[in-house]
Amino acid sequence: MGIFSQRTKHKPAAQEIRVEKVIIPSKPRPSTLTPNGHSRASTSSQYLSASPRPSPNPRLSRPKSASPYPSSADEKRSSIRRKRKAVSSSTPRDSPAFGNDSESSDDGGDPFRKRLRRSEERSIDLNRKLRHKKAFGDEVRDSRIIHAADIASVATKCPPIQGAEPEEVAIELQYPSRCKRERYELVWQKDKIDAVKDILAVVEHVAETYLTDDEAKPFIDHNASFRRQMERAISEKYRDVPVFRTALQNYNGKLLELVENGTIAKNIEELHHLPPSLVSFILTQVYDRTVAPKVEMLTKYQMGSDNVYGELLHPFITKLLVEQTKMTSDQVFIDLGSGVGNVVLQAALEIGCRSYGCEMMENACNLAEAQEKEFRSRCLLWGVAHGRVHLERGDFRTNAKILEKLKEADVILVNNKAFTSTLNDALINMFLDLKKGCKIISLKSFVHENKTAINDVANSILDVQHYRYHENWVSWAASEGDYYISIRK
Repeated sequence: MGIFSQRTKHKPAAQEIRVEKVIIPSKPRPSTLTPNGHSRASTSSQYLSASPRPSPNPRLSRPKSASPYPSSADEKRSSIRRKRKAVSSSTPRDSPAFGNDSESSDDGGDPFRKRLRRSEERSIDLNRKLRHKKAFGDEVRDSRIIHAADIASVATKCPPIQGAEPEEVAIELQYPSRCKRERYELVWQKDKIDAVKDILAVVEHVAETYLTDDEAKPFIDHNASFRRQMERAISEKYRDVPVFRTALQNYNGKLLELVENGTIAKNIEELHHLPPSLVSFILTQVYDRTVAPKVEMLTKYQMGSDNVYGELLHPFITKLLVEQTKMTSDQVFIDLGSGVGNVVLQAALEIGCRSYGCEMMENACNLAEAQEKEFRSRCLLWGVAHGRVHLERGDFRTNAKILEKLKEADVILVNNKAFTSTLNDALINMFLDLKKGCKIISLKSFVHENKTAINDVANSILDVQHYRYHENWVSWAASEGDYYISIRK
């Protein structure tokens, strides 16, 4: 395919989850899932509110559960595992992460060769255009991002990494666009942005996604590359910060050259989707700079209400939108109970579709708006275009914009695990207006064995399939669980 014909992109195989189909109506078996945090179950998607939201921050713990549900033993044993994993391989967040001196790896120590053997299967959406129209002009643009140094720096009481002098901590990182570089400081503190890991991950993603194999060698080849030079320089054996800075400057210069000569823009034009790992990483960067510093705002909600916060993590959302519902960029996604907006943003970036969300909890809405602003800036910085994003405040049962767009929806997400029966019944009435074939993703079935008038309505308009999600795919429990995809008849 164009200049990429010489290179085969190999990606890690998606995690398999066990799929179980059952005859509906059926009574869902009781779950010990415990929602984590705070947001409207009727307005949070992707996690345990009205709609699942991907938990983009692999580094920071989610809010402690204030859920009305009892915690399972499985959840208690695995609380540390519920922290979102970083996109790149990394050490635990409770210790500084530096490169490893070891010359060995699973693939003869060569991540480049290992990369070439990976494979990824996905249908191609030829209508999806990934090049950002404003990212490759003649003038350098200010993307107006929240810089890593705004969150983790000497000024925010983070100590310099071992071996770094105070005058050496300030650095800048070039991204694959004509935007100003991001400012970092070589500091380290638990639960803060790790500059070294973030930078190494950016270098790897740039090479993996934006460059051909030959172009990528100076960036990630095992023996002689910018990434390897940085890893060695910052490792426990050397701790040579000046060498790290020099390697980073060389990376910046080479990438800028490829941006200015049109190579990066040309390569992006050959792409029709981003790797899930890069989608997750960009969303994690957004979350780390907006939600994570204020995550305590999500820990309060009214017990016994629909306003419970929980997150569906990135791999789960990729499974749902890419593999199961097979969304395309010309479709419409709606998250009923969108919380801080994670799933809405993931759909817009990963699929490129029009993506809507509605949330009624004020704190979650404020954080969602902060995420949307940073998301737009980050996509410009990475040079990639996203689908339209629309975040609404208020009750989705009465929000005029959402009620109007429901008639156009192709996929709806509603994390209704903690919803009251009253709210679930109200949703069934809303589904009467959906177009034929619209898919509804939920964590509780809308069709059950109870002999009620509203259940008869649900049974008459919905075909429901029952599935099991993978362990560690939601924020409130480490175990597997149930979810449902209903299709409007």
